[in-house]
Amino acid sequence: MSEERSDGAIRISRRGFLKAGALAGGGLLIGLRLPVGGGAAAAEAGEQRTGADDAAFAPNAWIRITADDQVTVIVDRSEMGQGVMTALPMLVAEELEADWGRIATEFAPADPAYANPILGRQATGGSTAVRGAWRPLREAGAAAREMLVAAAAGRWGVEAAACEAREQAVHHAESGRSATYGELAAAAAEQPVPEAVLLKERRDFRLIGTPQDRLDAPAKADGTARFGLDVQLEGLLTAQVARCPVLGGQVRSFDARQAQRVPGVRQIAEIDSGVAVIAEGFWPAQKGREALAVEWDYGEHAELSSAGIAERFREAAEGGEAATAHSEGDAEAALGQAERRVEAEYEVPFLAHACMEPMNCTARIQDGLCEVWAPTQNQAATQRVAAEVSGLPEAQVRVYTTFLGGGFGRRSHTDFVAEAVACAKAAGAPVQVVWTREDTTRHDHYRPATYNRLSAAIGEDGGIRAWRHHIVGPSIMSQNGMIPADQRLDSSSVEGAAEIPYRVPHTRVAYTMANTPVPLWWWRSVGNSQNGFIREAFLDEVAAAAGEDPYELRRRLIPEGDRHHGVLERAASEAGWGQPLPAGRARGIAVVYSFGSYCAEVAEVSVTAGREVRVHRVDVAIDCGTAVNPEIVAEQMESGVAYGLSAALGEAITVERGRIEQGNFDDYTTLRIHQMPQVRVHIVDSGEDPGGIGEPGTPPIAPALANAVRAATGEPVRRLPLARAGLQPA
Repeated sequence: MSEERSDGAIRISRRGFLKAGALAGGGLLIGLRLPVGGGAAAAEAGEQRTGADDAAFAPNAWIRITADDQVTVIVDRSEMGQGVMTALPMLVAEELEADWGRIATEFAPADPAYANPILGRQATGGSTAVRGAWRPLREAGAAAREMLVAAAAGRWGVEAAACEAREQAVHHAESGRSATYGELAAAAAEQPVPEAVLLKERRDFRLIGTPQDRLDAPAKADGTARFGLDVQLEGLLTAQVARCPVLGGQVRSFDARQAQRVPGVRQIAEIDSGVAVIAEGFWPAQKGREALAVEWDYGEHAELSSAGIAERFREAAEGGEAATAHSEGDAEAALGQAERRVEAEYEVPFLAHACMEPMNCTARIQDGLCEVWAPTQNQAATQRVAAEVSGLPEAQVRVYTTFLGGGFGRRSHTDFVAEAVACAKAAGAPVQVVWTREDTTRHDHYRPATYNRLSAAIGEDGGIRAWRHHIVGPSIMSQNGMIPADQRLDSSSVEGAAEIPYRVPHTRVAYTMANTPVPLWWWRSVGNSQNGFIREAFLDEVAAAAGEDPYELRRRLIPEGDRHHGVLERAASEAGWGQPLPAGRARGIAVVYSFGSYCAEVAEVSVTAGREVRVHRVDVAIDCGTAVNPEIVAEQMESGVAYGLSAALGEAITVERGRIEQGNFDDYTTLRIHQMPQVRVHIVDSGEDPGGIGEPGTPPIAPALANAVRAATGEPVRRLPLARAGLQPA
């Protein structure tokens, strides 16, 4: 482990490092805060590199330097388009003084050594990748650099203080001597681990804070990047699973005779999620599944409907017990005494993740090992579930992470992993489970729908005297056993609502848990995606009732010095708030803090006489602390806008007769290319440590859109998507 000293140095205990001996040909392997051992990780990693000597490839740490002067950074987070394959190596390379143009990367295996310090397990989510790595990876690079310098000083018989590391070599200015890291690697591996290292000051960064091209871009451009669907193994079979169309239903019986007659079908197996057709390729697996005759036990939810769920939420709001998420002053009394009061009801739907790459996973069980190739966000859970299904100890499960064709939280679940391992176990051969687009949509784990009641009291000065928000909806954490059965407050359900950035003397935010059979899971920005919209859209209604400009009201209600101020003012300024717009256009503004970052967005929108909505431009101001790679920050803000705008314009999951009604992009209408607005990103540098960037761009776009529509039409948007408010995307 490490600790910060009063002089600013980072003290690193020897137990915090795992130092390997010389690698094949001489080399250095160094890691930070890794437990002693890591043998499983080393063995697994050796199997990932064809032709590599096992001793030379034991990635139980983040850095490998070989005698050929190759520096490889082991990336222990999943790359799903958010840029960690570039941002994390930048942290290492900055302190290591490596040559950025020659950095190589590899995905880490599943191993407790790579636990995310924020999440407590090896997983990627919650916009934690860079935040969690900010100190550990820089420490690892700095410690490796010091050991290389010590090795050079020892070789030349000079003081280490007289040597300097730069451009992947150590230099001694007085004698003019230099040695590359590759030349020093074997000797550096014998150096004692430094007890403390000094990390660079911000002013000394040469790499961090600069825009750098993504390291994974060439492989994705030339097709060599391996996604889950690209995995190929000798003797690989393909499986499709017939799953009950009704939520919670199960197999009662099935007749496999017609399916077995399909050429290429090798085996039919009942597994926990349904009936698997295992075949020699995707097409025979699909045709075999179509030929299956399955009798389903639909269970108790065969009459479930979206209308019934909505009614249940309303009933719960009337009579259900509400848990308090936040309370200050006496909101009930202040509302009761108010002369001017605003009230509204807001509703948001269930949402699918809509990853471009359908769910898939490949598994092989042989020679006492279970191997899993998966586009996963959760290596720890993947390893655990594979062990449970295969019957093998976790130490005998290898997880190979591929690139992810989108994640958004969906790929931190493990249902597709369990299916692949179950099929491989039944077939006695490697099997790749492939979900169709309809499977991926109809058997997703969805963002919760919620029903909300809000009230606000307006004071004589136009300020807000009281604020009350009652949220009713199902709980991700309760449904998935993450909180005790008797706990009635899910923190993820109230985030973005409980944390009000505005000065309001009397507030109460309450939550009523109303669970449904619809399966739930994390969705990009989680509760902030709903509550950011509801809070910020309702605030515009309050501003209108008070006769206030919505930007000026926000600015006045945010305490001085709050980082919300910086992004709010920057977004408004860049968007030209208050300046004339072309006829028929209006602006809307919103600001939401989430995942360690502050984000404000202004949407410029037009609404036609036929009630068609077009978003022309979005200005995003983001304060994510230190922007490790500004180019990636901008990309993620653009991505967050696209994702959130897609949901606000047209996405909704509905239930009828216990079935998810949507199946493909014809009825789950995601954003089309012509609907994408111009997005301008403005980074506000607060000088703080990094916040998240993968998710904070999503929550403000729906309220910014809704507020612009209200400004254009005079009508508040209280239900999403826009079609539910009688509007259509142009």
